[in-house]
Amino acid sequence: MTLPIERARSKRPVTWLTIIGVLLLPVVIGGILVAALYNPTERLGELNAAIVNNDEPVTIDDQVVPLGRQLTAGLVEGTGDDDANLTWTLSNTEDAKAGLADGTYAAVITIPENFSAAATSTAPGGTPERATIKVSTPPDSLVVDDAITAQVAQTATTVLGEQLSTTYLENVFVGFTDLGTQLGTAADGAVKLADGAQSAADGAAALPDGATQLATGASGIATGAGELGSGLDTIADGTAGAASGASALAGGIRQVAAGVNNQELVGAAQLSASNAADAATGSLDLAKALGALQAQCATSGASTAYCDDVAKAASAAGAVAKSAGTASGYAAPTSSGIAALTSGTSAGLTEIAAKTDELAGGLTQLAAGTTQSADGARALGDGATQLSSGADQLATGAGTLATGVQSLADGTGELATGLRTASEAVPSYTDAEAQSLASVVADPVKADGAGSSLFGASAIPLLATLALWFGGLATFVVLQAVSRRALTSRSPSAMLALRGFAPAAALGALQGVLVAGVVQLAASYDVGEWLVFASLCVAAGVAFAAVNQGLIAAFGGAGRWVSALIGVLTVATGIVSTVPGVLADLAGLLPTAPAYNGMVSALTSTTGVGAAFVGLAVWAVLSFGVTTLVVARRRTTSVRALLRAAPVAA
Repeated sequence: MTLPIERARSKRPVTWLTIIGVLLLPVVIGGILVAALYNPTERLGELNAAIVNNDEPVTIDDQVVPLGRQLTAGLVEGTGDDDANLTWTLSNTEDAKAGLADGTYAAVITIPENFSAAATSTAPGGTPERATIKVSTPPDSLVVDDAITAQVAQTATTVLGEQLSTTYLENVFVGFTDLGTQLGTAADGAVKLADGAQSAADGAAALPDGATQLATGASGIATGAGELGSGLDTIADGTAGAASGASALAGGIRQVAAGVNNQELVGAAQLSASNAADAATGSLDLAKALGALQAQCATSGASTAYCDDVAKAASAAGAVAKSAGTASGYAAPTSSGIAALTSGTSAGLTEIAAKTDELAGGLTQLAAGTTQSADGARALGDGATQLSSGADQLATGAGTLATGVQSLADGTGELATGLRTASEAVPSYTDAEAQSLASVVADPVKADGAGSSLFGASAIPLLATLALWFGGLATFVVLQAVSRRALTSRSPSAMLALRGFAPAAALGALQGVLVAGVVQLAASYDVGEWLVFASLCVAAGVAFAAVNQGLIAAFGGAGRWVSALIGVLTVATGIVSTVPGVLADLAGLLPTAPAYNGMVSALTSTTGVGAAFVGLAVWAVLSFGVTTLVVARRRTTSVRALLRAAPVAA
């Protein structure tokens, strides 16, 4: 059954099969594109990939850390979404290389030997190193295969990196708590140290005064020791003279005792009495002097041995003085009593002589001891002088020490205050708080609403626009854009243009309905969104029919090439936003732009649907106007053209 529609470039009639073919072409194009490209992540299981795990586990704190195996498990298990992972094969280097070459694997992920070591290199004592994996794809891989493989690998490594970062940060936050505690302990110790330093500073401040007093006392000791030495020298000289006199006295007394019975007894008695009286007086004076020296000896600082010698000498001098007094009493009577005195005097003088010898020996020892004491007193004076000088230096050093210790006390107090402030400033976390905070810091930013589809929300509008555009082109590949009867027809040019446009517009509207139906089967949009989308598809089918009619009417066969170029530009500028600016600006002027933008707005609930309808209407009206002008132009001709078309007469 034929239809009264002109076929392009042929006089063969248009049949219903032709119309059905033209009608179904955009449906087939759109169905194939949607089925092949829409939401490819749902069919990741059809993509085969291999994992080569060459990682060598490491040991940290006596615990084995096999991060390569963990990453392998993460890749194989996926993100937990149903049917949203590649088909993974655990392989080795040789098998993976061969699989890439023969097409068995679309990608190979290789985990190197140092993966665990590098991933844990942020531990204390380690040299930080970034852990890397290698993703290999065959040179003839399809366009999106590399992007899918890279996205899956990146997701797995990101998850593992977050786990490692979480563990590391958790230890850091717990370390903050430990640090704060330790700083608090250090602050307490610094407070005690500051208190002790202040006490030491107070003691050091008193030390210079004590050292000055010591220097003054040592100077006095030096002076007194010098005077004591001089006095002891005098005593030693007197004691030595007394010893010599005592020796001479003892000899005289013995002579007197021996000559008591001689004819010169009276004269001797008188001499003895005189000598005894002198000895008694001298011995008494010596005994008094030694008694006074004995009384001062204990407080003079002299040695104990020296004081003992002085005491013995004083005792001996007292005994001699007593004996001399007794002898003097015996020698006092006149010569008339000599006979009676002889026997007593002789015995007494003998005893006096013995005691005098003892006194002479004691005085000799005393003189030697006194000389030694004088030397010691002078040495004491020299030492006291040195002590006084050292005490002066000690006082100066003690002043410096006091200043330094006070500075130490002040600095230690400031240290304690600073440590306390630092301890209060360091945050403190419980294990649960540290774990929660670490998980947030390790992955601080989340993108809600970001789709997992590689093509995004614009995939369906782009595919639908392309299907309808090429459907409009296919319509005028089959149908005649400008009627061949334009030159002979009596109908207005607009009517002739409409006669070519009407069936194409009807086909475009039906194509829009069918494409919208195929899209709904694949995407299952809400009814309200789909109705708006379907309306735009119908409007786009009608407008694209008008535009393609105008292109072919104006440019003939070249118009079909222009139409194909418009379709290519629509694809090129609708996939990615990084196209050159010139192409992006040119795409905005294409007749496909309002249809694409309107469909995106319809499916994303954004503004622009009304502008899309207006834009499509403008393109349809302008294109129909161009077709009408072309029809009007073709209704005029020249005689020469008629002669060329007429048959030659016989």
